[in-house]
Formats: sequence, C-alpha cells, structure tokens
Amino acid sequence: MIPATPYFLQFLWSDGRMDELVGAWRLVSFRTTDAGGGTDPLGASPSGLLVYAATGHVAVNMMRTDKEGGTRYMSYAGTWRREQERVVHTISVAPDRRWIGLDQVRDVELVGDRLLLSGRGPSTHAERSTLEWQRITS
Repeated sequence: MIPATPYFLQFLWSDGRMDELVGAWRLVSFRTTDAGGGTDPLGASPSGLLVYAATGHVAVNMMRTDKEGGTRYMSYAGTWRREQERVVHTISVAPDRRWIGLDQVRDVELVGDRLLLSGRGPSTHAERSTLEWQRITS
C-alpha cells in the first residue's frame, strides 16, 4: 500500500483482486467446527447481509430465523483490505466494545457467485468458522 494515499484509492494499486469482493452478499450458511464437531450458531437457515464497498468499508449483519435459543443476531462494521488469499476486516463498530480495533482475518475462496470465508470470529471460540455467501445481483 502507498503511504499517505486515501484508503479508497489504495485498492487501485493492489493486486487487482480487491474488486472481486465489492458488492452485496447474502448469507447461505454459517458453520463452526472444533475438536468436538460442528454447529450452526445461527441455526440451519440463517439470514445475513455482507457489504464490501469500493471505499474499503465493510458491514456484516447476520441473524437466526428460527425461534430456537442461542445467538440471535451478530453484526459489525469497519474497513477491509485484501491480502493475497485472505481478507482482513478491521472492526470499528460492534455490539461488543471488546471487538473494536480487532482484525478479523478470513481465508477467501471465490467460486462463481459464491464466497467462502473461513477463520476465527470475535464471538466464537471455535477452531474454525466457515461462512458461505452468495452474491446479490438484483
């Protein structure tokens, strides 16, 4: 990245892949796995919206759609940047103040209109969380 360059222009000098993620994405699934197995923290049919702006801003909102107990809603916003096969979300707005300033590093796999993000999240102690998103085109 070029120092003293506004964040929204820095992607112009990146490896050109940052724009692959720009847009809105619908949550398809959210799964966590640890040594004991896997769970769906927001149930079997979660709802969510992920927005990557070309300005380098990100917003994530996810919720449970069933009436079961457990986590009902998760969200945060901040900035994002692409680092090779990873994306880094730097949190600046969150329901838990302890998340503010944290970098959430996600491995990125983009296949057609599907985006798989995997890594550790701020609200789960699972070894790995995998979120599948589908690009919203209209």
